Amino acid sequence: MEFHSKLLQPPVEQRVRGWNGPLPFYMSYPGYFGPGQEALLLQDLEYLQQMYPADVKRYQKRIAEVLDKADYEGSMIYDEYPDRYSLRALAGSMLKVLQNEEKNPPSEGMIQILLFNEIFKRRHGGRRGMYERIF
Repeated sequence: MEFHSKLLQPPVEQRVRGWNGPLPFYMSYPGYFGPGQEALLLQDLEYLQQMYPADVKRYQKRIAEVLDKADYEGSMIYDEYPDRYSLRALAGSMLKVLQNEEKNPPSEGMIQILLFNEIFKRRHGGRRGMYERIF
């Protein structure tokens, strides 16, 4: 009888505190970052951004400064699904700023990537002051 009751229990690797039943497939992936582990993701992103080329670091810093003006409570950058056209318009305005300041301005695609990375950091608990020491 004891043998059959052990068969009905979930395996040890599927026992998670506060979770009854088998784990969803995505929680069993190696390296899964569950709720509350966003700090690890931001730390990893910080480390990888340290390896950016010098000019890209300069663009990233300037984009963060310009994005500070759009970073307020209720801003569209914190919407669950931000409007694609509004984000592209924001990237376009940042491109104009960089075109006025730089001899060789970056492409619009690079601006969008750097902008979306900065928005990701802010949406997930990153503050600009935390990243200033890196650049």
